[in-house]
Order: sequence, then structure tokens, then C-alpha cells
Amino acid sequence: MTSQRDLKIAVWIMIVLLVTGIVCYASFCPPVPKNPVRLMFQNKAGKVLFTHLMHTDNYSLDCLDCHHNIEDDETYNCSECHGETGDESMPSRADAFHAQCKGCHEDYGAGPVECNACHAQ
Repeated sequence: MTSQRDLKIAVWIMIVLLVTGIVCYASFCPPVPKNPVRLMFQNKAGKVLFTHLMHTDNYSLDCLDCHHNIEDDETYNCSECHGETGDESMPSRADAFHAQCKGCHEDYGAGPVECNACHAQ
């Protein structure tokens, strides 16, 4: 039969191993990616999930293919220029996204072009 002393030693070993595992896991977390991995756009038509890595890695797109406002390695929020409503000089944010995303998908024959393929309820 196992003695109380042996049980206490086993419990202490388990505690030490558990604490060691937690410390090691927290110390070696993966690095934060330079570019966002995924973005979720909230809008009236339903959420749109955009995956940066799929577009940059799978399709070899460059930042300037989509972001026309990069200056000194700084990207601005689209909403700073493209508001809820647009005019002749500046399209609305929705119109700009539709022209950019849907237009590229149509031009290259890759990616969804139907509303419910991008917009999830």
C-alpha cells in the first residue's frame, strides 16, 4: 500500500510540473504577426470576414494592390476618408469595398461575387 508520505511527494511533483508547464507555455507564446491575420467588418448587410494571409500568400497581392493610402509604412483607416455616404469626389466605404473587392474577384475569376458569399448574417 502507498504511504501518506509517498502521496504527498507525488502531489508536490505534480504541482511543480504543472507550474513549470504553465510558465513555459506563457514564456514561449507565438509572435504577434506584422499584418492582421483576419478582419471582421461589421455592416448592415451582415458581417464580412476578410483573411489577409489568404490574399497576400495565396494570390501574391501587394499591400498597394488594395491599400491606396500607404505613406511611410502607415496605413490609415478607410473610414477616415470613406464615410457612410459618398459623393462624386469620394465614394462611400461600402461602395469603395464593393468596387475594390468584388471588382478584383470578377477580374481574376477568383473569390465570391454574390452578396451572401461574403456577408454572413
